Amino acid sequence: MKRLYRSVTDKQVSGLCAGVAQWLGIDPTVVRLVAVVAVLFSFGTVVALYLLGSIIVPKEPTYGFGPNDQFSSY
Repeated sequence: MKRLYRSVTDKQVSGLCAGVAQWLGIDPTVVRLVAVVAVLFSFGTVVALYLLGSIIVPKEPTYGFGPNDQFSSY
């Protein structure tokens, strides 16, 4: 089962659209365009949902690349 994460590597604002695109298996640009069009026609509802999703959805795990990981050179 695939898990939904916010993208760490392919993000524009919070990585939520890229994470949703990865979860759905489609291009992130498509999800971003749909999000922008939805923001224009939703009277602020999509903005509130995006902010809520950015808070609730966790970042994707990164292994060996952070400053506290065992593979780091710091």
